Amino acid sequence: MAASTTSLSATFSSLSFNHHHHPSFLSSLHPSFPVPKHLQKPLSLRHKLTPTKVNPSDINTIFFDNTDSEEISTFSPPERPEDFVPPPSFDEGPFESEDEIAKAYEELYGAAYSGETFLGNDVYSMDSKVKKTTGFGSKSKKEKVRDGFEERVVQVRRVTKVVKGGKQLHFRAVVVVGDKQGQVGVGVGKAKEVIGAVQKSAVNARRNIITVPMTKYKTFPHRSEADYGAAKVMLRPASPGTGVIAGGAVRIVLELAGVENALGKQLGSNNALNNARATVVAVQKMRQFSEVAEDRGIPMEELWK
Repeated sequence: MAASTTSLSATFSSLSFNHHHHPSFLSSLHPSFPVPKHLQKPLSLRHKLTPTKVNPSDINTIFFDNTDSEEISTFSPPERPEDFVPPPSFDEGPFESEDEIAKAYEELYGAAYSGETFLGNDVYSMDSKVKKTTGFGSKSKKEKVRDGFEERVVQVRRVTKVVKGGKQLHFRAVVVVGDKQGQVGVGVGKAKEVIGAVQKSAVNARRNIITVPMTKYKTFPHRSEADYGAAKVMLRPASPGTGVIAGGAVRIVLELAGVENALGKQLGSNNALNNARATVVAVQKMRQFSEVAEDRGIPMEELWK
């Protein structure tokens, strides 16, 4: 036992311990090994970090030893190869045609205002009939489309929608459009402003255009009755010089359709929209004498026999 202890002491005495060895490491080698007192303290107390001082003489601040600040240096480009061809200048070469310029413009910004496309794309360009104009203190406005149809506002009402945060106020407009030559349509639209509601209803009315059958005396070919909802409308032909004897929405629809002699009566509800649509339904039920004779396969003279 004494011999082993002596050999361990000789082994550790030959090792040079530095400040990095920890006492737990030394004690783990042999439990009877004595740990020096300067290593028994914690590592944080035995060593304190001190900032390193830099000597100014150690810093090299010389960068260009062999250059002269007053010397003028010249740039010598490399030599050009034998097969070098200089590029053409901006003003030389083939100029672009107007079609090529238009195609390049269309790729960047879309079709022109005229609606012509050079690339063959299905694009929605601005209609030449509708132009946007802006005014001071007002939003963009649209001019009326000049397509031969007249517009007349039948009714404008305020409608309220109850939502989670409160109530939303909108305007509902009923508009009738017609060319006074047998074409008429009824439309309805809603918007937060009256102008927007009228524009929407006019567009909706143009999508629902119907043809009114009339005789040479500008009247109906025969009687007709129809209802829409709770509204019921009765239409009757009249002799020349009678005029349009009707009221409310029925009169507006007949006048814009071009009917000059007719009798109309509202028998049900007094709702303007339902009466206007009931008038359209009654007109769609009418048929010309020539159509009936053609369906029956007989001449028109035999219709009254």
